[in-house]
Amino acid sequence: MSIRSLLLIFTIVTAASSFSSGQNQITTFILIRHAEKILAGGDDPSLKPEGTARAGRLATMLEKSRIDAIYSTAFKRTRETVTPLATSKGLDITVYESLKESPIDQMLKDHPGGTIVICGHSNSIPWIANLLTGSKTFNEFDEADYSNFLVIDVLIKGKSSKATWLRY
Repeated sequence: MSIRSLLLIFTIVTAASSFSSGQNQITTFILIRHAEKILAGGDDPSLKPEGTARAGRLATMLEKSRIDAIYSTAFKRTRETVTPLATSKGLDITVYESLKESPIDQMLKDHPGGTIVICGHSNSIPWIANLLTGSKTFNEFDEADYSNFLVIDVLIKGKSSKATWLRY
């Protein structure tokens, strides 16, 4: 057997054992922008009734899904958007700092192979999607559009991922 053949077999065995040992797990991110907010609510507005209804639909949509963690920015509108989901799943909402790579890296480290819900804003959700996929596919959402729902399966951040863009 040639050295090249041995190296190929070694590479395949190493990759297979690393995958089976759980080092390379697919982590699912569900990225949502906060629901409709009160427009005259100052710097930290709450949700409008339409937004509260959308937050309830989110919890209903995910009621049969396994959710391992829920993250939100510190704003009322993002926390209120995921509160019904967190309540139904018996999970706490963890506040993260948006537009920074290190919190996303920590989420991947803390929940490998899990499902993570992140609630953010019209600029931060597309930013996270681009970070996870290693692309520039997602532009900032229109300020009047609250229905974007991105599901991103990540094997290797920025390199090996699959995105599904839905509306709710």
